[in-house]
Amino acid sequence: MSVKDRARSASGPARVLEIQRSRILAAMVEECAARGAANVSVAHVVTRAGISRRTFYDVFVDREQCFLDAFEEGITHAARYVLGHYDSDAEWLERIRAALAGLLTFLDAEPDTGRLLIIGSLGAGAEALERRQHVLAHLTAVVDQGREERKTGKDLPALTAEGIVGGVLSVLHTRLSDRSAGPFVDLAGPLMSMIVLPYLGSAAARRELAWHVPSLPRLRSSAVHDPLRELGMRLTYRTVRVLIAVAVTPGGSNRQVADESGIGDQGQISKLLTRLQGLGLIENTAPITRGAPNAWVLTDRGWEVQAALAPH
Repeated sequence: MSVKDRARSASGPARVLEIQRSRILAAMVEECAARGAANVSVAHVVTRAGISRRTFYDVFVDREQCFLDAFEEGITHAARYVLGHYDSDAEWLERIRAALAGLLTFLDAEPDTGRLLIIGSLGAGAEALERRQHVLAHLTAVVDQGREERKTGKDLPALTAEGIVGGVLSVLHTRLSDRSAGPFVDLAGPLMSMIVLPYLGSAAARRELAWHVPSLPRLRSSAVHDPLRELGMRLTYRTVRVLIAVAVTPGGSNRQVADESGIGDQGQISKLLTRLQGLGLIENTAPITRGAPNAWVLTDRGWEVQAALAPH
């Protein structure tokens, strides 16, 4: 598929809304990390995302839905880390190590998302708590399989696993609250020791103290990410549509760009094109001849922004 075809496939209104959704979710994550989930308003989110309230409500019903979507996206991404090297056929100890290694690597890579999942979800309402408990139930079930590892473990109550998961979460909660604390992977040995002690005994727990997380790759974030953040600029819904339209119709006139973007007001198109030109994203390549139509193309910087938008 050519660059032009790829740009055209991204030019629909639904595509632009998906870009805005990514930006809103990223803003929600950052605002929750900065203020605490219970203190975040729609006004805080739209200000950080650089969008209008109307755009927010085009995407989300309310603040709660936005938070819940950010929570689900965060869980999905955390799961990619946790399950990346997880082998369901491996022995229990190796499965726990793999899951913990993935979780700690995730928290080092994306601490703000970790704060939303572990801290923010506690104060975000009943539905967020229900979803949190659903995730914890899965983790508890995996830990509880440790009762089958040794004869001594079989005598333990099922509540043991719930206590272990709660203890690990408490440690992570404290570390996430202290922004000056060291890397999460440094907790690997002590946490593994705490997890295995009831099931495998003190000798195994002492051995786990020396365990270190292997170097794992950091995964590219998905929707909880602002595709324009690294470029140091904020673009509105309409300017993104115009930018994509220029990519689709290189050398296009104002009218052609208007038709492609679906913005029929010629005065507004002129203002939006001028704004993009001022940002250094497009340039007019028309000859300097009186009455000649404009011929807009993306600059190198414009193509850089287009490349940032493409994965979203």
